[in-house]
Amino acid sequence: ALDRKAHQTVDLVASDIEALSFNKAVARIYELTGAIEKAQASASRSAAIQKVLLLVAPMMPHLAEEAYARFGSGLVADAAWPEVDPALLVDDEVTVAIQVKGKLRDTLTVAKGTPKEELERLALASEKVQRALEGAEIKKVIVVPDRLVNLVA
Repeated sequence: ALDRKAHQTVDLVASDIEALSFNKAVARIYELTGAIEKAQASASRSAAIQKVLLLVAPMMPHLAEEAYARFGSGLVADAAWPEVDPALLVDDEVTVAIQVKGKLRDTLTVAKGTPKEELERLALASEKVQRALEGAEIKKVIVVPDRLVNLVA
């Protein structure tokens, strides 16, 4: 997941820098640093940190050079712009909101294209949904694939 986020960020930041939208680029880098902070120590985490240092270099060259050198990677000026893997740009998972009586009660992360019946089954199995229903009879289930499951009681 961190690799996917890093590659998506590199692609978006490159586009933002070309469009001179530096505020957007910084915001996207900040999102990636949040994901890095939550990730466990691993090779993909180290690679993502290196990507962040390369991404901030056009906007903060001195800071990027210092941090990159301390990271043990040499000079940012000698480093190539991070490569983007097109396979990692496409999301294969989506987060589906589960609502009970119109209020958000839970979320599910599922594979993109999960059938409606499976989404409904997973939503009904959620502990948070069970608490929100409190034994009420479900009158209608509205499922918007890859987006929403709404349980009307």
